[in-house]
Amino acid sequence: MSSDRTGPGAADDLRSDGRSTRWDAHRARRREQVVDAALIVLGRDGQDFGLDQVAQAAGVTKPVIYRHFGDRAALLDAMAERATDRLMERLMPAIYRESPAWTRIHDSVDAVLGFLDDSPGVDLLFRRRLPGQRGEVVDAGREFIASALTGLLGAYALMLDVDEPDLVRVWSQSLVGAVQATAEWWLRGRATGDVPGRDVVATHLTDLIWAQIEGLARRHGVTVSPESPLPVRVEPK
Repeated sequence: MSSDRTGPGAADDLRSDGRSTRWDAHRARRREQVVDAALIVLGRDGQDFGLDQVAQAAGVTKPVIYRHFGDRAALLDAMAERATDRLMERLMPAIYRESPAWTRIHDSVDAVLGFLDDSPGVDLLFRRRLPGQRGEVVDAGREFIASALTGLLGAYALMLDVDEPDLVRVWSQSLVGAVQATAEWWLRGRATGDVPGRDVVATHLTDLIWAQIEGLARRHGVTVSPESPLPVRVEPK
């Protein structure tokens, strides 16, 4: 006997599946709505924001937030994940853009500074400074960025005949840390006007990173140009 169902019962199942799919989509949209509202409230009210403020900004009740997230820590994780995704959307195209080496570095650094500049309070998520924040999402995001840099710097190192994977891994982590620490310093200093402008900071950071690349190349007998992504080998005398 065939197990295929036809007739009114099957139609009911299809309608039920359709309702389930629409409900899943609705829940996903509502969840995104709450996370977006929470990020806005964070930027407006600071790290001690409450779920009442988030509920008001999202146009939902507080129980709705608990239904979707369970507790404040889960909401903070979702906020960190959304912020990390948004940062990636800006950073990854800059890292992988086909452009001269110096320009690629500058655009990548500026993407980080620009994102933090346009997203008030979000740096607190990356610093894990919010009460109840667990930080696993932020750590995963940092590792993703470091891995992307490891791939890029690894390819560059191979072009320089530098076969030192551990050096590349340490280099990638140090760059992530340096850019993050500098960005935090810049954000804090803007309140008192005690720091240079964004483009000055991005340019100086780029020059420092480029100096590392140039020094590494020189150590291996290679001349690199900031105008070209490819190294130019020094001919032996």
